[in-house]
Amino acid sequence: MSDIFNLNGRCALVTGGSRGIGAAIAELFTRNGAKLMVLHYNDDANADSLRVRLAREGHDLACLNCDVADEAAVAQATDEVQRRLGQVDIVVNCAGIGGDKRFEDISVADWDRMLGVHLRGTFLVTRAFFPDMMKRQWGRVINIASQLAYKGAPGLAHYCAAKAGIVGFTRALSYEGAPTTSWSTQ
Repeated sequence: MSDIFNLNGRCALVTGGSRGIGAAIAELFTRNGAKLMVLHYNDDANADSLRVRLAREGHDLACLNCDVADEAAVAQATDEVQRRLGQVDIVVNCAGIGGDKRFEDISVADWDRMLGVHLRGTFLVTRAFFPDMMKRQWGRVINIASQLAYKGAPGLAHYCAAKAGIVGFTRALSYEGAPTTSWSTQ
């Protein structure tokens, strides 16, 4: 294993980690030495498949069902993540949903759910671990957005808005997390 991506001794959390990009990140992190936990939402079959696949290679992966848009569920998951991993060094916010709909067909519930999973979920999970990273003066928050945050697409107004929100959130958070930032509430 190259030292360029050595995660030995690091603990990581990947939301939306049971399939797709999240599962690929989980596999990469685990295979490069990270102790890892994956959050998924009602996707036990894919989460278990990933866990078994990595176990065959000698890697341990913990999976937990959690709706990242639900503040109470995230608080409960945070307790379990910290119990299993201890401090979390790396958070990857990858949870997401799709749902092509013309703008006039997007209900308030569709809008709220899209922004809830993508943007609120990113906020809630980051909020759970970022303060400890700041205290330790080490940590990484990786937020998965999309090129559609910048260019938009027909039938995806709610998705594009959520991803653009993640981009803005990430930029603002990077200023607060930068070691040279002298930010205060005054």
